[in-house]
Amino acid sequence: MTTLLTKAFKTAENLPEVEQNALAKWLLDELHSEAKWQKTFAESEDILEMLADEALEEKRKGKTTPLDHSRL
Repeated sequence: MTTLLTKAFKTAENLPEVEQNALAKWLLDELHSEAKWQKTFAESEDILEMLADEALEEKRKGKTTPLDHSRL
């Protein structure tokens, strides 16, 4: 465990039980969400590569237009 994480847990030990549980739930939710994103991204790598190739081909063929930042 890193020094910073150890410090965070030591600080959290002083919180009331309700706040400790809320913090624990939030942290577990974040870790689960991050793992889910990593899995989803890994599974979509081939699709993303195909879409990137398609976009580059459209650009090469002159089928794209520059992004107009003022219209965002």
